[in-house]
Order: sequence, then structure tokens, then C-alpha cells
Amino acid sequence: MARLDLGSPDLAIMGGQPAGPDILLQMGLDCACGRHGAADLVAAHKWFNIAAVKGSQDAVRYRKEISSEMTRSEIADAQRAAREWLSLH
Repeated sequence: MARLDLGSPDLAIMGGQPAGPDILLQMGLDCACGRHGAADLVAAHKWFNIAAVKGSQDAVRYRKEISSEMTRSEIADAQRAAREWLSLH
């Protein structure tokens, strides 16, 4: 049975494989709504970016929505974090 290990969101694993776009999208949604604490739009944007790169059209839409609530600096931080994550995974 596949498992989702979110002990550290940066290490999301589904059945021993890297998380797919649906899981990454859900991680963005969780960050955006503060499901595991305070809402974190930078982290949400990061996960939406990664999910979008992996083919999620919903992630593209959500990323655009939250961008309007973020500063340019926050968006740059999120984009940097997404690039770093992608380079490691």
C-alpha cells in the first residue's frame, strides 16, 4: 500500500516515489489555507509552482490567485525555493 510521508513536506514520498502533481497541489492547498498551522503563501506558491511544472493546470490557477496577495519579494522567494526543490528532486 502506498503511503504519503509528509513529516517534512520537502521529502514528500508516495510509495517510495517522488510525489506527483496531485500530491504537490494538495501540499500547496494545505499551506495556503493553514491546514498544518499558519497559512504560508510563499510555501503554497512554491508547491503550486512545482505541481504546475509537473502538469497540474489547477496549480497554475491557484498560483495565479495567491500571487495577487503576495509581494514581489515573496513571489521571488517562492520561485527560488521551487527551483531549489526541483534541482534536488
